[in-house]
Amino acid sequence: MSNGTPELKYFSFGTAGKKVLSKSLAVGTKTGYRLYSLSSVDNLDQIYENESEDICIVERLFSSSLVAVVSLSSPRKLRVCHFKKGNEICNYSYSNTILGVKLNRARLVVCLEESLYIHNIHDMKVLHTIRDTPPNPAGLCCLSTNSDMCYLAYPGSSTTGEVQIFDAINLQSVSMISAHESPLAAMAISHQGNRIATASERGTVIRVFNISDGAKLYEFRRGVKRCVSICSLAFSIDGLYLCSSSNTETVHVFKLDDTKEIPQMPDEQQSWMSFLSKAVTASANYLPTQVTDVFNQGRAVASIHLPFQGLKNICTIVMVDKVLRLLVASSHGYLYVYNLDMEEGGECTLWRTHRLDGQLDVVDSPKPIKLKEANITKLDKNMRTESSIDKNLDTGTAVVLDTNHMTEDCLDYTLSVANAENHVDSLTDVSEDRFNLNDDSEFPPVI
Repeated sequence: MSNGTPELKYFSFGTAGKKVLSKSLAVGTKTGYRLYSLSSVDNLDQIYENESEDICIVERLFSSSLVAVVSLSSPRKLRVCHFKKGNEICNYSYSNTILGVKLNRARLVVCLEESLYIHNIHDMKVLHTIRDTPPNPAGLCCLSTNSDMCYLAYPGSSTTGEVQIFDAINLQSVSMISAHESPLAAMAISHQGNRIATASERGTVIRVFNISDGAKLYEFRRGVKRCVSICSLAFSIDGLYLCSSSNTETVHVFKLDDTKEIPQMPDEQQSWMSFLSKAVTASANYLPTQVTDVFNQGRAVASIHLPFQGLKNICTIVMVDKVLRLLVASSHGYLYVYNLDMEEGGECTLWRTHRLDGQLDVVDSPKPIKLKEANITKLDKNMRTESSIDKNLDTGTAVVLDTNHMTEDCLDYTLSVANAENHVDSLTDVSEDRFNLNDDSEFPPVI
């Protein structure tokens, strides 16, 4: 790639805790994986590097030391590691290629093309297997970061945009949501665990549903001129904002707020809009559904234009230095940091650019951005305790192995689940105390 920056095979932002949205980033390359932490706008710290094999999946739990890794050389094997200690805690082998891995404080989910395995993260046992799912070659699934409302979502059809909601704690199906006519391309569950955002392969409309009853809450139009491939969807930690990135150069930010004020317009414009509204209402029974839907769809309140298009990327919204930021990581090895002024909305300004190869490129915004009070939303209230949490838990360990078991035992500890009929029985032989995680204070802490 240009400037010697490595092409990323996989990248993911750290999952979130109940009160803190992680600002960590995990990237996998053909030579290993790296873990980063965005401590401030100007500082992207590389906290760990593993140069071993080509990595196709790397997922980090919160900002802890627990990492799940899958390599291209062994695509059917999942390795769970404690990167600070340099230990491989355990590994699992599956019957087919691993296409996705999701985890929170309660569950670890492994997605294959036609099945999903739900593990108890405390001892890594398989609790449940969802078999014979519709073909899912992209490994599309999402898991709530809130372990109290621990919902798993995956495609319920390979031909339409149905979403299957599964309760990963009680291990039972919750509902099926008919989200789109076309197959699904992206999904995201809010950090509260009560809403899910979806996009189809057409990529023109993004919808938000209530998970408990499947009711449609919001519908946003990303564009009308062309169909695009949605790369990622992400909620802000307070659930007020939703960002969407695609294979185009534009990233959209939508506001999920039923109480937003309607700006006052001149009398002449008010009369015209009033006439148009009445005309649409009166003709609603005669116009095609697609036409009336366009008038009811929300629009982006803010957007950014990336310096590239056609590359895979992911986005998220976080608070950094007490200011709302939008982060975009791209497959050509850069992390872009944009300022979000949700009071003004509109086009957002690029604030910093960081390379993901251990070096740093700094791109200043063309003009200073004032830190207005309006920028400090209630997200800031959720984030104010972040620094104190980081200090108090800095010395904690992510996973504590039972002292009766040596590291060599863990390295040799391979659990095979290739046989779909008896794999659960084979896991019952695992020692109950292999993972000393019953005490929540010893659970992977935020560092």
